[in-house]
Amino acid sequence: MADIIATAVNAGNFTTLVKAIESADLVDLLKSEGSYTVFAPTDEAFSKLPQEALAALLQDIPKLKRILTYHVVFGDVRAEDLQQIEEAATVEGSIVAIENNNGIKVNDANVLQTDIIADNGVIHIIDGVLIPALVAAE
Repeated sequence: MADIIATAVNAGNFTTLVKAIESADLVDLLKSEGSYTVFAPTDEAFSKLPQEALAALLQDIPKLKRILTYHVVFGDVRAEDLQQIEEAATVEGSIVAIENNNGIKVNDANVLQTDIIADNGVIHIIDGVLIPALVAAE
């Protein structure tokens, strides 16, 4: 198997996410032994953001880092775990809400696919970019 970064690259639909992770200097974190769960927005999810907002984010590394680490949870949290919890603490320091009515949602994003296993954790594909409250308020 491969680590989270290699797994995301091999999947082929996380080009923007991987580029953002590289820009924010988070590759080492997601290649580390850890055990991490990543709620990974697809390229299509990133395309829902206004183009100028995405370009600005890629230039604002501290904000980008906060947003990206808001998509990462400590530990190996599988689909069966997501069905039993209502929230999860993120690496960024905030909490994401987990909802299990008619499929799994993380905040307002739908989980499209669960349990893409990597050596150091798991990826769940989501259809939106999660924005922590502190960043949204800026």
